[in-house]
Order: sequence, then C-alpha cells, then structure tokens
Amino acid sequence: MTPDEFRATFVRIEQSVHRVIVGMDDVVRGCLMAMVAGGNVLLEGVPGLGKTLLVKSLGDAFRLDFARIQFTPDLMPADITGTKLVQEDEHGRKTFVLHKGPVFHQIVLADEVNRATPKTQSAMLEAMQERQVTIVGETFQLPKPFFVVATQNPLEMDGTYPLPEAQLDRFLFKLLVQFPSLPQLREILARTTAGAAPTIEPVAGGDDLLAMGALARQVLIKGSVTDYAIRLVLATHPEQAEAPDITKRYVRYGASPRGAQALILGAKIRALLEGRENASVDDVQALAGAVLRHRVILNFEGEAEGVSTDAVVADIVSALPR
Repeated sequence: MTPDEFRATFVRIEQSVHRVIVGMDDVVRGCLMAMVAGGNVLLEGVPGLGKTLLVKSLGDAFRLDFARIQFTPDLMPADITGTKLVQEDEHGRKTFVLHKGPVFHQIVLADEVNRATPKTQSAMLEAMQERQVTIVGETFQLPKPFFVVATQNPLEMDGTYPLPEAQLDRFLFKLLVQFPSLPQLREILARTTAGAAPTIEPVAGGDDLLAMGALARQVLIKGSVTDYAIRLVLATHPEQAEAPDITKRYVRYGASPRGAQALILGAKIRALLEGRENASVDDVQALAGAVLRHRVILNFEGEAEGVSTDAVVADIVSALPR
C-alpha cells in the first residue's frame, strides 16, 4: 500500500461512516486512527449520542465481525471469554468443547464498561493487550485484526466501578463524545425520522486495515520528535525535574511508556493523513489530549478542586519546550 492509497482508503471509510453518523468528525477520525494503529479506544459521553452506532458502523465499513457486550454488575468473566463445557458424542464419550464468547469477534463493543465488577473487567486485560484469552488453562488467539471499543457514561456514577489504571492504560485513545449542535440535531432527525435510514457501504477489509497499520509504522520520525514525546510523558510525572508546576501540584501519577508509544504511532498516522513523510512535534501535540487524558491520575487536591486532566495536559504541552 502506498501513502496515496492509505489516504484514499481512510477518506472512503470516513465518508462511509458519515452516511449514518452525523458530526463527531474528531471522534470518527480518532477511532479510525486507533484501529490503524492496532489500539483500543475508550469513548466517554452521555447516553443517546450514537456511540454504539458508531462502533457498529466502523465494523461494517471494514467488513469486520462485530459483537456488543453489555456490561452489568452480574456479568461474569466467562460471559466475555467463553468457557469449556462437557459434551457427549453419539458413542457416549465425553469431551470438553470450547464455547467461544463474544470477545472472539474482530471488533468488540464493551458498552458501559464501568458497570461491571473489577473481576469481570480484568477478563478484558489479556485480550486488549496480548490479543489472546486463557480459558481453563488453555490459551486461544483472537482474530486479526482485533479491537476493543469501550464506552462509559461520565454522569451516572451509581452502580459503577472506576476503571483500574492498568485497564485504562490499555486504551490507545480516550475520546470525548460531545452533544450535537442544533444543525447536527436537525440532520440527525432528518435522517432517522423520514424514509429509510441510510446504511453503511463496506469499502475495505481487514487485510486493508492491517496493510494501513504496517505502512504507518514505516513513517519516518526524527530523534528530536521522539525525544519530545518522551519528555512530554515524563512531564506528566510530578517527581520529574522537567514537570511543570501544575503537574507537581495536582498529579499523583503520570503516563506509562504505553503513552509514549501511542503518541509516536498516532503522530505517524496523522503525518500520513496530512500528506507528509515525516512525523512532527505538531502531530504529537495534536494527539496529546486523546493519548494522555486517561493516563494522568490526579491527586486528592486536583480532584477536590475539580481540575480536569485535559487542563493539566494542555498546560504541560504549553509549558514544555519544543
């Protein structure tokens, strides 16, 4: 795949998704970039904004197998990964047979992921990072490509369990789904309340997605840009000398090395979309919010004063020398 083919395919996917999704340009692009990078996405927004429809549309556009898991307090790990059951054949012989769970699809929507218990949430960790699951001591590989897109409601906290830092760190991006504007609401109503609803046209396959990811990793990046991404991650840690005052005052713990990896991969993909052969500091800065907002853990003072991680990341980017 050439860079021109990369951009053309990416644009066709965006156009196909926007046949049913109104607005959310940054969210659609962010999800697609994460899929190209081989990463997972956390979508945060109030109910009814089309998060589930967006994820299903992405799967349809790429002809990927799609599964939706509704996370609830009584959901068990085996409901996600599957289990082995005893099955008897016609000769009376009993054997263990694997019954695969929904995680064995190519794109998995973990809806309201913070409503399940930590034990159930932990069943996703191996799948999200190693692209495999272990069932009754046996390891099974998940299909390629494989992505998890999780959603959570930022308002309703009753009956929810905060996502542990280890799980949050496995999301390449955290994207905020905003409420639509008046013109967008008007367009949504026009598409959904009059005549047949628009449908997604598949324009690419899983092999195309894997080829796009392979090309993105070949994009050149200068050592100075890599160093900037590293310094940006280090600046989220209050014990680091380069950390700005806002980090030292409000942050308990900063981003992990996965944050630096996400910045570099995202910067390479953004450079391709911009028609450039080299990733730049501007690419890294443009993705800092999506990459770091869920990896920066506030301390008690930050939470008490209502400081947002977006504000912390923005201040770090402003204070850090290029």
